[in-house]
Amino acid sequence: MPLSPEQQSEIDALRSQSSQTLRATVPGMEAHLYKAQQVLDHGFVRVIDYMGDDAAICQAARVSYGKGTKSVQNDEGLIRYLMRHWHSTPFEMCEIKLHVKLPVFVARQWIRHRTANVNEYSARYSILDREFYIPEPDALAAQSVVNNQGRGEALQGEEAQRVLNYLRDDAMRSYDHYEEMISQDGQQGLARELARMNLPANIYTQWYWKVDLHNLFHFLRLRADAHAQYEIRVYADAICEMVKDWVPAAYKAFEDYRMGGATLSATALECMRRMLKGEEVTQENSGMSKGEWREFMDVLG
Repeated sequence: MPLSPEQQSEIDALRSQSSQTLRATVPGMEAHLYKAQQVLDHGFVRVIDYMGDDAAICQAARVSYGKGTKSVQNDEGLIRYLMRHWHSTPFEMCEIKLHVKLPVFVARQWIRHRTANVNEYSARYSILDREFYIPEPDALAAQSVVNNQGRGEALQGEEAQRVLNYLRDDAMRSYDHYEEMISQDGQQGLARELARMNLPANIYTQWYWKVDLHNLFHFLRLRADAHAQYEIRVYADAICEMVKDWVPAAYKAFEDYRMGGATLSATALECMRRMLKGEEVTQENSGMSKGEWREFMDVLG
């Protein structure tokens, strides 16, 4: 169960209250507040708080650029200009605070994005729940033969079932031993901060994660990408839906210029110019490595 009864009770209580405010609010985001969006088998993402909106981005930009933005006709146009020219600070004026429940191995990948504020559930003070991420059968895949950090074809039949049994049985056995070690029934009991070392990386943890919009977009560009690991990508996809309702103009510009756009090297641009002139360009005469050429071909479709 993603939400504990206590968490659901807290959400119900918070959503039953309302208060007047003079600060900027966004109806689409207000609808997301406190609600838990389920992710994976036991995980979730929920919005705890947010600050700013599309107008806040423009307000900050106009303070900075003054007369230089008068040629921009409207807020959406200004936001697209800022995104197109990689102006970051106006997007930093918006912030969001999320409550996330996620497997430990996903958290360790997520925490590589260091430009955020994080407060994680402490297994030194509290006892972790008996909840583990067990993939769906179609999410079990072999190692990719072309990408050292990616997946290949899905495992089939007996092999898939064997792996699922290992994951489930090993996790339960580790947790059984964890409970036995911290138990004070007839023994002194091992300290929780030591006993936690025996827990597997697929056990769930929770944290509050606060980040500004500029750094959130950087996170989403990498983690909502089709090449990202599935288990973190589904969290990024859920956050995308929230951000889309929070700052629709900024998110549309982000989709166009970051998610749907491409950055080309000087060598790749030169190859494109040669192609437009009718020259035959191959990997051998392009000046690119095989990997660079493959990625260039992917961009061209």
